[in-house]
Amino acid sequence: MFKDTKAFSGFSVKDLEATREFYGQTLGLEVEEQGPGLRLKIASGNAIVIYPKEDHVPATYTILNFPVDDIDHAVRELGERGVKFEQYENMTDDKGIARGIASGRGPDIAWFKDPAGNILSVLQEGHPAPAQTE
Repeated sequence: MFKDTKAFSGFSVKDLEATREFYGQTLGLEVEEQGPGLRLKIASGNAIVIYPKEDHVPATYTILNFPVDDIDHAVRELGERGVKFEQYENMTDDKGIARGIASGRGPDIAWFKDPAGNILSVLQEGHPAPAQTE
């Protein structure tokens, strides 16, 4: 039934203007007006709709993942733009990066929040986990 459907995702925020500035200026994405909300244009071509919700509650899971070629560079650049990375005890380093590649548990990843408190991430692309030894 949905095989040929061009699905899209969406999420809510409380303040559209702060959201437009964060996604457009801080993250450098193209942001368009769409109805009562916003639409993010990303490289994959899939739409991401952001809609206002008066009683918005931030997602408790990662709503968007941004693969990057160099996570250390991305974290440093975003930090210079005012992004604060989440710190998780026994998981992230002092930069806020969980070094999964070194532990064999997946890609290096760092989480941060948008102005509405929704969780986003940057993650290292193109580096497979090290081979397991017996």
